[in-house]
Amino acid sequence: MTTELDEAAERIAVWAGGLAARAGARRVLAVEGRSGSGKTTLAERVAGRLAAPLIHMDDLYAGWDGLHQGVTELRDRVLRPLAAGRPGRWRRWDWAAGAYAEEHLVPDADWLVVEGVGAGARVLRPYTSGLVWVDSPTAVRKRRALDRDGPTYAPHWDRWARHEDAFYAAEDVRANADLIIENAGRQRS
Repeated sequence: MTTELDEAAERIAVWAGGLAARAGARRVLAVEGRSGSGKTTLAERVAGRLAAPLIHMDDLYAGWDGLHQGVTELRDRVLRPLAAGRPGRWRRWDWAAGAYAEEHLVPDADWLVVEGVGAGARVLRPYTSGLVWVDSPTAVRKRRALDRDGPTYAPHWDRWARHEDAFYAAEDVRANADLIIENAGRQRS
């Protein structure tokens, strides 16, 4: 079975081949969309096709209210250094401890894929070669997110949705996307 995301990943990888590097010699692809849209699954498939390291914004957010801090972490610790020809290093947010934990070196590669809410922020666009938006109906997104993270995420769904609403109202990421992928979760034979 082939899914919509398998087909989309192939299209994105082919399209991305023509993009120019904007973070030093690195081409950075941002995969954006609301919680549960399928951006993590899509980004994993695209990263595999591009032989790219993958950074999840979930690892950068400073907790449930840390979306903007995650964007700053990505810009200051990963993208700016890469653009200057230096290694990028990011710190993983330890959700249980409520603090940043160990540091990770961004592996050398031609590509870097970053996925998650905030990956397409305005302050990151000077460093990104392409921006993909993943769209999915709210009911489908909520079901996916709660199936994936269950009781851990359920009490935070509305809180996080408010952060998404505020971020997207200010950033208008979807309107600035190079590609929009519709993901209703259908399979094809």
